[in-house]
Amino acid sequence: MRGGLQVRTTASGYTVHEIKTPGNTMVREYISAAGRVFAVTWHGPLLPDLRQTLGNYFTQYQQAAAAPHSGHRHLSIQEPDLVVHSRGHMRAFSGEAWVPSLLPPNFPLDEIQ
Repeated sequence: MRGGLQVRTTASGYTVHEIKTPGNTMVREYISAAGRVFAVTWHGPLLPDLRQTLGNYFTQYQQAAAAPHSGHRHLSIQEPDLVVHSRGHMRAFSGEAWVPSLLPPNFPLDEIQ
């Protein structure tokens, strides 16, 4: 992403990588103790490169996003192995995505911010 990186370890045992892109969008990667990214969030004036942000899950996201849905500013995908909530308009984008099967045990979803 060619951005600045800050690393924060939580008391719950997972790590958060905060990446500020050159376009001033903050991307957070939530990484388990096993080293696997289980969730990502983004917030900023530009939508991040979701192909890079979602990695191997991008194709699944792309297929689900192509299905008919209401509204242009909000996208909600609830698949068995991928959940994505994305919203925004010019200069104000935000969203979160996670893989339910990779979430740490008893992980509270409200920690994904």
